Amino acid sequence: MILAIDTSTAQLGLALYDGAMVVAELTWTSRQRHTVELAPALSGLLNRTGYSMGDLSAVGVAIGPGSFTSLRVGLAFVKGLAIARRLPVIGVPTLDVVAASVPVQGLPLAAVLQAGRGRIAVGWYKASENGWQAEGPARTTNADALAESIHHPTLIVGELSAEERQRLARKRKNIQLASPAQSVRRPALLAELAWARWQSGQIDDAASLAPIYLHVEGGPS
Repeated sequence: MILAIDTSTAQLGLALYDGAMVVAELTWTSRQRHTVELAPALSGLLNRTGYSMGDLSAVGVAIGPGSFTSLRVGLAFVKGLAIARRLPVIGVPTLDVVAASVPVQGLPLAAVLQAGRGRIAVGWYKASENGWQAEGPARTTNADALAESIHHPTLIVGELSAEERQRLARKRKNIQLASPAQSVRRPALLAELAWARWQSGQIDDAASLAPIYLHVEGGPS
């Protein structure tokens, strides 16, 4: 059983996955209360499913980009859990989870999430035989700059405010916005991605695993 934890932004998520089915999944929006909400949420999830910490075999964690404080809270929690129980840890870029929420298709994909102070983090993806493939590192930008940079039909998915969605929607000819429901960052998808990496031997060192922080603003390529 793998536990997936995502605290990248105000949207938090937990999931339990055994390789064959999603045993449980929980998402909620926190008002900067990640530290006090995470442990009780996990305890409640385990209680409702009848599992315990002893049933966990690995932990998958979203490593960013995202909010500096939110990422630190999640990663510290995962490291403590993994070291105390000697569990393998698998870090997954958060934008990979965002991209995985929509079916692979022939359009370029921009996966986005909130980066604070009116900025959004953007990662570009292309279709491949193995799903969405990241193209270069993620960058920070804003909704207007992102819209202006798009000159060909492009799919955009991820965490956007109502105002950001409106700004992007104005460029209807080239931008296809995934719906808010499709844009929810699902911890079950994080669990699947982490499971696949775990099974292929891609395990991270819990002590040295670091979050992805984006400090420099810039437009997408």
